[in-house]
Amino acid sequence: MRPAPDRRTFLRAGGLAALTLGAGSPAWAAPAPSDWNALGRGLDGRLVRPGDAVYDTARRLFNPAFDAVRPAGVAYCAHPSDVVECVNFARRTNVPLAVRSGGHSYGGWSTGTGLVLDVSRMNKVTRTAGRATVGAGAKLVDVYDRLAASGVSIPAGTCPTVGVSGLTLGGGIGVVSRKYGLTCDAMESVQLVTADGRLLTCDADHHPDLYWASRGGGGGNLGVAVSFGFRTHATREVTVFFLHWPWAKAARALRAWQSWMPTTPDEMWSTMHLGNDGGTDVQVGGLYLGDRAACERLLDRLADRIGPVSTTFVRQTSHRHAMMIMAGCSTLSVSQCHRPGSLPGQTRDGRLSRDNFRGKSHMAYRPLSEAGARALVAEVSRPGNHTVLLDALGGAVGRVGPEATAFPHRSALYSVQYYAHRAGAAGWARNAHAAMRPHFGDHAYVNYVDPELSGWRAAYYGANATRLARVKAAYDPGRLFRLPQGI
Repeated sequence: MRPAPDRRTFLRAGGLAALTLGAGSPAWAAPAPSDWNALGRGLDGRLVRPGDAVYDTARRLFNPAFDAVRPAGVAYCAHPSDVVECVNFARRTNVPLAVRSGGHSYGGWSTGTGLVLDVSRMNKVTRTAGRATVGAGAKLVDVYDRLAASGVSIPAGTCPTVGVSGLTLGGGIGVVSRKYGLTCDAMESVQLVTADGRLLTCDADHHPDLYWASRGGGGGNLGVAVSFGFRTHATREVTVFFLHWPWAKAARALRAWQSWMPTTPDEMWSTMHLGNDGGTDVQVGGLYLGDRAACERLLDRLADRIGPVSTTFVRQTSHRHAMMIMAGCSTLSVSQCHRPGSLPGQTRDGRLSRDNFRGKSHMAYRPLSEAGARALVAEVSRPGNHTVLLDALGGAVGRVGPEATAFPHRSALYSVQYYAHRAGAAGWARNAHAAMRPHFGDHAYVNYVDPELSGWRAAYYGANATRLARVKAAYDPGRLFRLPQGI
């Protein structure tokens, strides 16, 4: 039995050329230096400006493809009043405002040439009576770790340095979604600073339209989230698994996995990776909310449909350690499972690197046919460094109505992510996405935002787009929060 694979080996950095999104001279009239100085004095946090020693580090996102973008300022907000100060400054001066939590935006939209409002300092996590209050800047690895001390958790994703804000506002597909729903399904309230500088607490009874829109409507569209209230669930020991098959079994494995997954109990979550990054590989990994013996019985049913596995890793462990395994941090401490540095969201002993990538997505509403499975395997087989990741949905996700939250893809069977690095990454992702469109249709996940996507409004939001537009008009009529694919 080989050691547990590092999930990040499927997503490691490459060498594709840097993009120039946002580079060049700004298209807005720059405020006077005195205006920026006044903003800095008005913050309890820190305003970083060009020429400051930490500027080149502060302006960087997770993806080096956007390193050419040079913001006029990066504000590390210490508390909600700092966020209000920044929002009022942007409205008063007409400076473009970008909101950043983890800095993982696939389109690079958590940066820009104006003011970047970073909420990383607002990262406190507390738990009382079955409910967690989580600062919008908290990174997932820290959310899991701090809640584990109380024996609870929330449904969330696997990438450790993703900010809870961006994940939740776009929906939040994660490793216990089939049992506990999306991250936004566990969200009982959200505090937002709106375009007019108000700090609003939104829930089912207060500003219910804004609360609805914040559950899948996408980050950066409606305001700046500063804090979330989540319903928690108790944790127990779980079972983590990774199975591999030879590439010759890829199409058969894909067809078997997508028919097996919906037959499993909600306690089972699974992801299939079809990879070609240093060699082709078929992997089914996941997490089972139960003991090893019960998990292995379910996995045996899958293996019976595909054939003998090449390698197997199945381990029962604590929920906390399982999240570290899924994050690719099984041999690291929580502190090491961050990017290195001294700025908010980083740690001095952090060991995680950035990743230069391109990505696109589909949402699979029906199983792939035999022809569709062969087509996807053929795309992965093409030369390059890329992976297709299929994350199971169903279960609790599908028991919520498509109009109950802004996230519309309740009947999808699984999400599809095309993820590529190094030379030719953009071309491969574009071609693979186009080749699979006849099979998957035009549904997409807003948290894998795609600047090249046509028909993005319907793809991300479906029938919910109309209501989202009404909420946007009510709370941001002047469109202070502007994204290239903004509501």
